[in-house]
Amino acid sequence: MNQSIRAPQVRLVDENGAQLGVVSTREALQIAAEKGLDVIEVAPGADPPVCRIMDFGKYKYARSKRDHDARKKQKTAEMRAIRLRPRIDEHDFSVKLKLLRRLLGDGDKVKLNLLFRSREFTHPEFGQRVLKRLAEGVSDIAQVEKHPSVEGRTMTMIVAPKAEKTDKVEKAQKPEKADATESTEKAQAS
Repeated sequence: MNQSIRAPQVRLVDENGAQLGVVSTREALQIAAEKGLDVIEVAPGADPPVCRIMDFGKYKYARSKRDHDARKKQKTAEMRAIRLRPRIDEHDFSVKLKLLRRLLGDGDKVKLNLLFRSREFTHPEFGQRVLKRLAEGVSDIAQVEKHPSVEGRTMTMIVAPKAEKTDKVEKAQKPEKADATESTEKAQAS
């Protein structure tokens, strides 16, 4: 920026995006000073380096606003956890399934922790059966990201919501069809 540009000549672009050609760095600084703006090195790797005349404060502010808006729109999937037991009753199972569906509907990943106590660990197939039933219960809205694995006395499985590409495609196609029918109706009327 400004005095810290080391190249003797630069390719200069003005504030409107018009090419001013290859000029000396000193001349570029004079042009910018007359307009009350800064010279910013945009592409230092080019030969000669590309510099742009702009108000650096406004540019920095606009960039920070753009980055802030991008972060605001970004949805980070949270990892939620549900604890289960291998000998879970049917009603408790349905409550856990309902909770799992709600968490997946919110867009969160869910880690299912199945805890074994004392001699329950001698039959890990009971735990696998419970986790498999849960995965089948949410197969319409979710997919298994990590299949059941045993870590100590805990069996874990991670379930993530499915990508909704098909819904977005259908929504995008519906307005096009409506526009096409309107244009054919207008053509028939005239």
